[in-house]
Amino acid sequence: MLNMHVSVEGLGEYLREQRSQAQMSLRQLAELTDVSNPYLSQIERGLRRPSAEVLQQIAKALRISAESLYVRAGILDADESGARMVEDAIALDQRLTERQKSALLDIYRSFVGTAEATDTELATTVTEANQEEK
Repeated sequence: MLNMHVSVEGLGEYLREQRSQAQMSLRQLAELTDVSNPYLSQIERGLRRPSAEVLQQIAKALRISAESLYVRAGILDADESGARMVEDAIALDQRLTERQKSALLDIYRSFVGTAEATDTELATTVTEANQEEK
């Protein structure tokens, strides 16, 4: 469900922060996402509200969950347990190998009783959000 009251500026600030933590320039992010540098800049400055597809591309490039960006953009409701924030922190920790990250995520999810959304569930949510935007 799209929440139009979510701050576009807040999303932009969050994306800029995540890109900075990933030690990635705006140009590098543009190359990885196949989204233009000026458009990404407008998103970060809060001038544009990106589509769910663009958010998914950004999330993949920054190695953060697409769900966390959907929540920030108002596409998904916030996860009450804060699980996404924990999962994002694990994914961004450069000291961990991919295998370690996967193991930590599995352990964390077993403790809190959450499971990662399936690709089908995410695709359905993205499709619904894009239909509401039009």
